[in-house]
Amino acid sequence: MNHHDEPSNSRKPAGERFRILASHASQKLGSHWAFLGAVVVILAWLVSGPIFHFSNAWQLVINTGTTVITFLMVFLIQATQNRDAKALHLKLDELIRSSRARNVFADLEDASEDELVAFKEEFRKLRERGLHAGEAAEAAHRATHQPASRDRREQPAPPTSRTPRAP
Repeated sequence: MNHHDEPSNSRKPAGERFRILASHASQKLGSHWAFLGAVVVILAWLVSGPIFHFSNAWQLVINTGTTVITFLMVFLIQATQNRDAKALHLKLDELIRSSRARNVFADLEDASEDELVAFKEEFRKLRERGLHAGEAAEAAHRATHQPASRDRREQPAPPTSRTPRAP
């Protein structure tokens, strides 16, 4: 579906219109052309300094302009980063659920700090033991079949149409 097939923006909810605006703005404003434009604006402001005798009003123009732009950009950047992070988490969750990895890792972003520290320590110990990729996968598989010590119990992976992997 291309942008011509989408319903008009006036019929979309405000949140969806903002998502589209933030996405387009981050694409355009994150380009080298936007950076070059910002440099040109700063140079024009600097060159105009002698014309305005480096007055307080001259300084106020750049201070106000950059403050307003920065304030708005914070929201655009945060909105696009939140969406990208959410999409990345969903993709990783799907990969975890469709593999032999422990399903408990699928929602790790909601884990407590203590849980994250415990997992980090577990992987540190695996690295110290010098497990190779195959051995680490087998260790993870063995750990999957041990009773979970966390409050959130592992849930079985949803059935897939793929054939099971050979051990």
